[in-house]
Amino acid sequence: MTVKTILTEPNKLLRQISAPVQKVGKEERRLMDDMLETMYSANGIGLAAIQIGVPKRIIVMDISKDNEKKTPMYFVNPVIKHHDKLKATYEEGCLSVPNQFAEIDRPSKCEVEYLDYDGNKKTLKAEGLLATCIQHEMDHLEGILFIDYLSKLKKSMIIKKLSKNKSNRIVV
Repeated sequence: MTVKTILTEPNKLLRQISAPVQKVGKEERRLMDDMLETMYSANGIGLAAIQIGVPKRIIVMDISKDNEKKTPMYFVNPVIKHHDKLKATYEEGCLSVPNQFAEIDRPSKCEVEYLDYDGNKKTLKAEGLLATCIQHEMDHLEGILFIDYLSKLKKSMIIKKLSKNKSNRIVV
């Protein structure tokens, strides 16, 4: 498994709509393994393939706590079949929007259909943090970041800060 570089905003690739996966094969499983390794090394709980520059509809997640056994989840071509009208608010962050956090309202529950690591069709009913995380990661597949839910002013301030941090980096 290989730790990949996570793209950060602003980056045009992050705004690209990801393509469906035709079949889950060796290449897709290797990608999911790399994504999981990358996510763990960055202390994240979710990662979409587009965040490492691969425009495929693949997500990995693990919302287990630090002291718990790891419980990785793999979602290929996820589709939300149903979501609750009741909203839940969580403070969200994103590996592609480093060190920025904001409270975001999303449906409190959702039902998602997807293919798992082995290409088997599955359905998952999620609520709480799991539902929020799934919806956050699925937004990435559509080129949407959590900051897109903020006011224009807040969003532009965050992007300006991220752009400044990028231009101050020295790559050796």
